[in-house]
Amino acid sequence: MNTPPSARGTEGTDGSSVRIGALAPLTRPGWVGAGRHLLAGLELAVHEVNAGGGIAGRPLELLVRDTAADPDRAAAAVDELAGLGVAALAGEYHSVVARAAAARADALGLPFLCSSAVLDALTEQPTEWVARLAPAQSHGWRIYGDFLLGAGHSRIAVAAEPSVYWASGTRILRDHLAPRGGTVIELDMRALDPATLCDELVDQRVTAALLLVGHPEPAVSIVKSVRRDQRLGDVLIGAPAGQPEFAEWATLLGEDGASVPFLRYLPERLSPLGTRVETALRERLAEAPSFVAFEGYDTVAVLADVLRSHGVDRARIAESWSSVAVEGTRGQIQFSRTPGISVRQWAWAPVQVVDRDPAEPGRFRILHAG
Repeated sequence: MNTPPSARGTEGTDGSSVRIGALAPLTRPGWVGAGRHLLAGLELAVHEVNAGGGIAGRPLELLVRDTAADPDRAAAAVDELAGLGVAALAGEYHSVVARAAAARADALGLPFLCSSAVLDALTEQPTEWVARLAPAQSHGWRIYGDFLLGAGHSRIAVAAEPSVYWASGTRILRDHLAPRGGTVIELDMRALDPATLCDELVDQRVTAALLLVGHPEPAVSIVKSVRRDQRLGDVLIGAPAGQPEFAEWATLLGEDGASVPFLRYLPERLSPLGTRVETALRERLAEAPSFVAFEGYDTVAVLADVLRSHGVDRARIAESWSSVAVEGTRGQIQFSRTPGISVRQWAWAPVQVVDRDPAEPGRFRILHAG
């Protein structure tokens, strides 16, 4: 474990509350829908903790900072929250942003429980300060690759924008599919617009095209162009990163947004706890909660358990990751060292490949599970 450069207090400024810093993309260019659901889960769990007596009689307080999908902004927020005396950090959806937050938290000696980001290399070197709930990208995207092969797709195009996250996903798919007879063709969306992308998909004779691009744009425009191109009527559109999970996708695309398989981190059936939390989240969000909302809830559930058992000392919190055993909304949560993963990892949250039902775009179909 790295030694923090300076010791800071871990109590609220007036000593009355136990503070957790929360990072989430709440404005563009971040995926605002994901940020809203993540925050709803975090806030619901904090409310329930406080209704149950808080942390040793002290209320749990959430200090929220908007990352807006900006790594520099996230790193600055970590500095600010550390100075405000938070006992730990929670949240973040975007992998590249979470990586910046994790690096800064590691340097400061501030425990960070990452809710949603999946990039394998969340920190450059192994650390005890950071733990993660979401499955690593290499785990989830291999399951997605198995789905593609099982559905008969062996010649696959990825329409990709420049990003460490997208590049990592492309590499995972290529490495996983090549030994199994699959081919991954990378198409650089810096050089293509949706219309010329369609021409490339035809020329390359692909049967599946994956959206490794931002949401809503250019993802929405690409889907509309492919759907309207009669040459591509049999081409599967996929979005492993989960863009179709959120209501905005269905609002912008309607029927065109159906039958776009994506990764979702939920079990086939929720436990009684998960069902209760789903109902509460639906009321809070005024729509069906995504898996990201459950990740937010589970994050606070874990941190509250750790705080009750080990207090608010930052080093003791980080040391406790290996002893966590918490019943979350999606199963028993425990952290371990996983080969190739630099942080303490829940191995694994349940993984599904789902899509929106073309007969009823508000309903999801489970296509594959791993």
